[in-house]
Amino acid sequence: MNPIITTFDNRLHRDQVISLWKEIFGYEADHNAPQLVINKKLEFGDGLFFIALNNQAVVGTIMAGYDGHRGWIYSIAVSPNYQKQGIGSSLLAFAERKFSELGCMKINLQIMEGNEVVENFYLANEYQTEKRISMGKRLPENINNTEQNDGADA
Repeated sequence: MNPIITTFDNRLHRDQVISLWKEIFGYEADHNAPQLVINKKLEFGDGLFFIALNNQAVVGTIMAGYDGHRGWIYSIAVSPNYQKQGIGSSLLAFAERKFSELGCMKINLQIMEGNEVVENFYLANEYQTEKRISMGKRLPENINNTEQNDGADA
């Protein structure tokens, strides 16, 4: 299958992306609520949020970011009915081309320890495991006070 890969359009794709992410990622933490993540990404406005379409249905997504130094892959999701058909790899290659066009020299990503299926996906797409310690800190004032509306105006 050769999906059409294009930039996310909030008015056309939002509900489908939210459904897909809930199905694939589950989301238990407030800071990962799909509505909030989409709203924050659109507010940032870097245009690095892409979807794969099959007959107008969202079958995959990739959200990426670039800070002028490194590119970051934040998440790839492919509908279970479309997995193992190269859609995730196509989305990844699309984001890599966008990074290259921006002058990006290196792409980073993080996966949860023990997620061997996802690790093997990235290894098959020429990524290497690097020894790093990943650290994080949540800023609850930017999670709890952010309206999680339907984002129709976002």
